[in-house]
Amino acid sequence: MAPNDEPLLAGDRPSSENSDERTIEEEDALLTGKHNSKATHKYGWAFWREIGIFVWAVLATAAVIIIAVMYQHQQTTRPSGSGSWKGSKPSGKRNLIFMVSDGMGPSSLSLTRSFRQFESGLPPDDILVLDQHLIGSSRTRSTSSLITDSAAGATAFSCGHKSYNGAISVLPDHTPCGTVMEAAKKAGYTTGLVVTTRITDATPACFAAHVNLRDEEDKIARQLVGDHPLGHVVDLLLGGGRCHFLPRGTSGSCRADTVDVIEMAKDNGFSYVEDRAGFDGLQVGSAVKLPLLGLFARTDIPYELDRRQVEDVYPSLDEMARTALKALSEATKDSDQGFFVMIEGSRIDHAGHGNDPAAQVHEVLAYDKAFASVLDFLENDDVPGVVISTSDHETGGLATARQLHKSYPEYLWYPGTLANVTHSAENLAYQLRDYLAQHQDSTESERRKYIKQDLIAKGLGVHDVTETEIKSLIDHSDPWPASYIFADIISRRAQSGWATHGHSAADVNIYASHPKDARKLIGNHENTEVGDFLRDYLDLDLEPITKELLEKGSSFDTFSADGSRESWLGKPIPETKVVDKMDHYHGDFKRSLDCNH
Repeated sequence: MAPNDEPLLAGDRPSSENSDERTIEEEDALLTGKHNSKATHKYGWAFWREIGIFVWAVLATAAVIIIAVMYQHQQTTRPSGSGSWKGSKPSGKRNLIFMVSDGMGPSSLSLTRSFRQFESGLPPDDILVLDQHLIGSSRTRSTSSLITDSAAGATAFSCGHKSYNGAISVLPDHTPCGTVMEAAKKAGYTTGLVVTTRITDATPACFAAHVNLRDEEDKIARQLVGDHPLGHVVDLLLGGGRCHFLPRGTSGSCRADTVDVIEMAKDNGFSYVEDRAGFDGLQVGSAVKLPLLGLFARTDIPYELDRRQVEDVYPSLDEMARTALKALSEATKDSDQGFFVMIEGSRIDHAGHGNDPAAQVHEVLAYDKAFASVLDFLENDDVPGVVISTSDHETGGLATARQLHKSYPEYLWYPGTLANVTHSAENLAYQLRDYLAQHQDSTESERRKYIKQDLIAKGLGVHDVTETEIKSLIDHSDPWPASYIFADIISRRAQSGWATHGHSAADVNIYASHPKDARKLIGNHENTEVGDFLRDYLDLDLEPITKELLEKGSSFDTFSADGSRESWLGKPIPETKVVDKMDHYHGDFKRSLDCNH
């Protein structure tokens, strides 16, 4: 029989010799109430030590859980690198840098990333600085179309409201909406706008001006320098667009009236610089006197692809951004409030409109460089700050692929083709215009030779241009048709595709200095939510600003020579313009394919 199967009363089972003795002692202890060490031996020091360790473990676990919950709450309500947050509201001094990559869609990043890898011999896993800071995406529709324009897109950022295409911080009911920059200025922040297009263009205008339609750039110029119901709301303006500030009749002017807006700015206390020497004199921001107006080009600053060949004439986006950050930081070092600045890579959009892949990649690289400089500033600055970057829309319907023939396409595109380009298509078109104007007596053979050798071979790096392409340039030598033709010559050879010379409805990316800096923007959002974030981070209320604009705006109305009154918001919106509902199909496919239509 197995030992375990032995009967309880087996004869050789060990006996309990002392069982009766233990029972008697235990009974005595119970009757007398006296401690019996033998009866309690099993609850000795070792037992209580184990109990202590267990209790300690429970308490330590609870403490760890509590600390983890508190840390998670802190990280949710207090973004890294930002000022303190109380609930949903920040507190303490802080800076906000908002960057807009006008017209840049996800394919722009793909195009640029592959180009950079090819040109610099980098591995496939090498990415842009922007790529490392992607946190979400934005939906971009306006109130009048599923495809927004820059005005409606920027109004969503500046006011936090949707509006119609063409609206400069004006709502569909034709009333102005207070902007985050106007509210920031009222709250004591120092403010700035930095762009590479005209400073009166749609995106910068939406932060500090109000007009019914974006083409009222003469009126926008006046508002930017203080002819505005709230006075001057921008302390630093850097960009192009000088022609809208010069009185009609002055060399370089494009104004329709004789108002000298530069003199108006000076009367309002602005210092003014207009060329590279003046910009260099700012000493990267350390010698800036605010408020400052800097206009470095008659219209737009040239594409980066062209600008870098005349660096002694025009500053870059990165140079202007670093100058602005230094100047604003110095101006606010002793104040309770920080600064708010909008920095725009404006001409990414123009390269998309022109379907020019070479200009596009260099504009995106220039923007990426400026974004990196902003990150460096935030890393080294003593004041907490955040950078948010997004686009107002995508332009061009860019695809890093192109089907050239009816047969099934190969899966290819050639970034190396773009590396041979030395000038933008726009620049080459203007060179062609100037050549034809200066050589009106030239023969067709001479024109063909100039186009083939000087423009296409030297400018685009293309050596297999066809006679059909050359003839097309001769027949359509005006800058815009010619620009499109030059761009198509390089796009076909790079096998980069475009759907339109306009905008598209594609979602656009959102970037931040760190995900914790902008938790509310992680994921997919309406563009108005970007505007909400800007407002909330600076702890602003825009409603009083809107109310003040409504109360004071009419005092800035103007009168024409015949005595008729014109609203400070500009000409009324045409009755035919859709502002508050989606536009509908008009049989557009029947329209002429001619470039002039």
